Amino acid sequence: MQKFLTSVSIAALGLTLSLGAPAPLTAESLAGSYLAGRSAAGSNDYAVAAQYYAAALARDPENVELMDSATLAYLALGNIERALPLAKAIETTGQRSQAARMVITAGLVDDGSYAELAAQEIQTDGISPWVDGLVKAWALIGSDDVDAAMAQFDSISTDAGMRGIVMYHKALAYGTVGNYEAAEALFEQDAPGAAARTRRGVIARVEILSQLGRNDDAVKAITDAFSGATDSELDTIIDKLTAGETLPFSQAPTARAGLAEVFYTFAALLRAEQANDYYTLLYARIARYLRPEHVDAVLLTADLLEALGQHPLAIAEYRSVDDKDPAFHVAELGRAAALRRLGKADQAIEVLEQLTRSHGDLAVVHSTLGDILRAQDEDQAAIVAYTKALDLTGEGDNRAWFLYFSRGIAHSQDGNEEAAEDDFRAALAINPDQPQVLNYLGYSLVEEQRKLDEALDMIERAVAASPNSGYIVDSLGWVYYRLGRYDEAVVQMERAVELEAVDPVVNDHLGDVYWAVGRKREAQFQWKRALSFIEFASSDTEAEPDRIRRKLEVGLDAVLQEEGADPLKVAHDN
Repeated sequence: MQKFLTSVSIAALGLTLSLGAPAPLTAESLAGSYLAGRSAAGSNDYAVAAQYYAAALARDPENVELMDSATLAYLALGNIERALPLAKAIETTGQRSQAARMVITAGLVDDGSYAELAAQEIQTDGISPWVDGLVKAWALIGSDDVDAAMAQFDSISTDAGMRGIVMYHKALAYGTVGNYEAAEALFEQDAPGAAARTRRGVIARVEILSQLGRNDDAVKAITDAFSGATDSELDTIIDKLTAGETLPFSQAPTARAGLAEVFYTFAALLRAEQANDYYTLLYARIARYLRPEHVDAVLLTADLLEALGQHPLAIAEYRSVDDKDPAFHVAELGRAAALRRLGKADQAIEVLEQLTRSHGDLAVVHSTLGDILRAQDEDQAAIVAYTKALDLTGEGDNRAWFLYFSRGIAHSQDGNEEAAEDDFRAALAINPDQPQVLNYLGYSLVEEQRKLDEALDMIERAVAASPNSGYIVDSLGWVYYRLGRYDEAVVQMERAVELEAVDPVVNDHLGDVYWAVGRKREAQFQWKRALSFIEFASSDTEAEPDRIRRKLEVGLDAVLQEEGADPLKVAHDN
């Protein structure tokens, strides 16, 4: 979802979900459970947090803070059924809890208690004024009081920052009750603003136009919105429209779906505003509960869980997407990524290989498989996957540069430098100033000690494009070193170490450069630093610990002689 409410601050949404000062705890065992729950919640381990809070509540069932903490944990897990009795208990105490109100709102919707929901007073016992205002309007739709609902939408649309969202929901509500003319009038006036230009907004309008018998206009709306760049779901919609089918109005077919859309809207908004992922997750969970088939809510929930480090929970969300859904491949790509982050690369590869059989016409499936195969040093298999992705990429598609670049890296890792260079140059033919490609090819040429003038030009261009990339600055220092321009190399290498202070390769290179200008004690210090960082490197590194140790024993000149390499062009002694 695009960021479409920049004037609304996160603080104004009222996201202080916890209660005030904690109630006193009554026993050491209670305190232990409470503190363990807090620790687990702080680590985003909501399942464990819920268990500890439940244990604490068993000892102190009247403790409102424990109720609130448990409600938050259950809500983060998406377990509304367990959260609901706690939320109701909190409200009976007269305490205000936004988490409890969110859960109670979901419970009322689930019960179909729209009249009760519509009767609640905004800004007194609700979630936040804007959410409450939209909830009330949709509850009135659920109560079949359409006129009152539309008046409610109008009453909360006076804030300039909120008007677009409110009018978007009003258009959806018109669609829900079958008044497609009124819904399209709002879209045509651009009343929903940027909200109508999100993917969901475009599809909602397309469905409304189709209901009005305006399929040609619906196709044009897709083309205009996405500049002709479609995907499998949009292609299917276009095919149906072109065939004369009337699309059902699926974005908010019921009041319950409309209420789910309220919570999804604010979850997406908070994510766009880069708000706290945990609080954003709570909104996404309510949307997911109210409308389990809301795939965008599922994907957002999974993405938030990944951001919070809860990969198993994210995997469960991804797995819930039906294999007939147009977004199934997106969910499977997400599941593979989560499995990989969880250290289960073999399972991730299995997911992707299965996806190549069910969605083998999508380049992204093969390129993603190539990425994980390359990370597992299965370079030849990765090359096959990238080649398939390139075959599926349309001629003239500028995104092909990245596929050539990725395949070139795989060729390089497989020892086929000629094929690697061909791919890197193909990538540069499409994207001539791409700094990563310029740097990789330039650095490769430096390591092979050929075409050094061209390599220098490439790397200088890369540094100009990404002056704060320590790895690219390191490449520039290294080509100066290879060219015997040691004083210039020192300047660049020292800058590279400033940018990548704990990278073993960069520190090793700086040691070599210091040795070349006669700063031998400093060189030894840098080599020792490089050795110390190799053990803690977060990924594979090309730094060679045995070679570094040998340099510490006999010096760089002797190592170069032992290797049969060219000696340093200039040697200075302090």
